[in-house]
Amino acid sequence: MASLTEIIESYINELFAEEEERDYVSLRRKELAAFFGCVPSQINYVLRSRFTPERGYLVESQRGGHGYIKILRICYEMPQDKINHIEDIIGDSISEQEAKSILAAFQERGLITSRERLLVEVSLRFTDETGASVFNISPYKRNVLQAELLKRMLGSLALS
Repeated sequence: MASLTEIIESYINELFAEEEERDYVSLRRKELAAFFGCVPSQINYVLRSRFTPERGYLVESQRGGHGYIKILRICYEMPQDKINHIEDIIGDSISEQEAKSILAAFQERGLITSRERLLVEVSLRFTDETGASVFNISPYKRNVLQAELLKRMLGSLALS
């Protein structure tokens, strides 16, 4: 049985499917919560966890009595737009777990293949099978290096 989070996510994705020509969906948090019989914070959780920039969405929100939520699907007109998006979400430092999460989201969106994902993940491993560090660098430097490598690899894939 699907969780409420998954049901709400599915509902929002169905709205996107119905509005194919538009790259956004507008909702009212309070009405959506009443429709699903949950508290508005559950809607907030779904938006924060399932409709993220890594997954290809931006969420605009206006709070208050007549507040609304606008979920925008990120579209790329030019390859450079993809590269800018990649650099924005990766930042200057990233952990291996965060990198895996981004790679999974990119594969889910069809921006990379499963093989490309695996190759990038393997190239970002700085530990051996026991968990010991392969290189003698600090965790901070490792995360900075991982971010730079990830940006370069995904940038190259975006241009191909």
